[in-house]
Amino acid sequence: MASSKKKGAVEKLIVEGELTIYTAAEMKEKIGTLLSNESIEIDLSQVGEIDTAGLQLLLLAQRECAKQEKTIVFSSPSEAVLACWNMCNLQETFGVTA
Repeated sequence: MASSKKKGAVEKLIVEGELTIYTAAEMKEKIGTLLSNESIEIDLSQVGEIDTAGLQLLLLAQRECAKQEKTIVFSSPSEAVLACWNMCNLQETFGVTA
C-alpha cells in the first residue's frame, strides 16, 4: 500500500492503491513516523481511490508539518487525488495551480 525511502535529506512516502477509511489507520501511522524528518515528500501518483478519510490524513500531515515548521510536498497527485481536491476546492491548499 505504501513504501518509504530516503531521497537526499527528504523522506519520501509513496502511497499506492487506496487512500480511504479502510487504509487510514495504517497510513496515519506511516505519516506519523515521517514527522521526525525535517522534509517530507508524499508521492500520490499511484493513488487510485481517495475518500474524505484520506483527505483528512493529508490535511493532518500538512497541519502538523506547519506546526513543527517542517517542509511537506505532495508530489505527482493522481487523477483521483486531483478530482478530490477539486471537488473540495482545496487545490490551492495543496499547492496546485490550474
